[in-house]
Amino acid sequence: MPTERERTQWYFQRYIAHLPAAGEICLFDRSWYNRGGVEHVMGYCTPEEHRRFLQQCPVFERMLVDDGILLRKYWFSVPQKEQYKRFKSRMTDPMRRWKLSPTDLEALPRWEDYSRAKDEMFVHTDIDSARWHVVESADKRKARLNMIHHLLESIPYEHVERPEMTFPKKSSLPSSGYRRTDRSLQSEVPDYAATLSESGTPERYVDREDQGIG
Repeated sequence: MPTERERTQWYFQRYIAHLPAAGEICLFDRSWYNRGGVEHVMGYCTPEEHRRFLQQCPVFERMLVDDGILLRKYWFSVPQKEQYKRFKSRMTDPMRRWKLSPTDLEALPRWEDYSRAKDEMFVHTDIDSARWHVVESADKRKARLNMIHHLLESIPYEHVERPEMTFPKKSSLPSSGYRRTDRSLQSEVPDYAATLSESGTPERYVDREDQGIG
């Protein structure tokens, strides 16, 4: 949420301070497109502020690109049923409950409103110098791999030769007669895991949203 000071600024101003310099990379989650999506749908901005955003955004992004910034915009498209399933699973999973906010729950019945907002946003901001790239995201892991591959393929780079390294054999490592400290003198974390029976040993946590990927 913007601070009271940010509310009085030009909308894009809060993001400018985070833009990268040469040789840097910066990742925005939603970025200034908060105004085109959640702010518009949930009524956090006025219709006039939304209209002005759609008008100014292409101009702002062309300025960034003209000054040498490589701007890549990705839209992760999740089917409605899959989104509902993910949100519902977060309600019952204590490891991922923190991911769910009241705004998320309010957004579920507004699926079509968000879809219309996205369509309108694309009409105004999918420009030649800063295209939107849609990532089909029913499968989270595949979506991430596809996005990473596309991003790396779109950025020019020079191959850097890595120097060869030889890993030393243990027998060749020099010794100076060091002896480890008596462990009884240390304050160590108790071995709680050793007290568990095989049936009581906790299993490795797996994010259920990532399961079922072949």
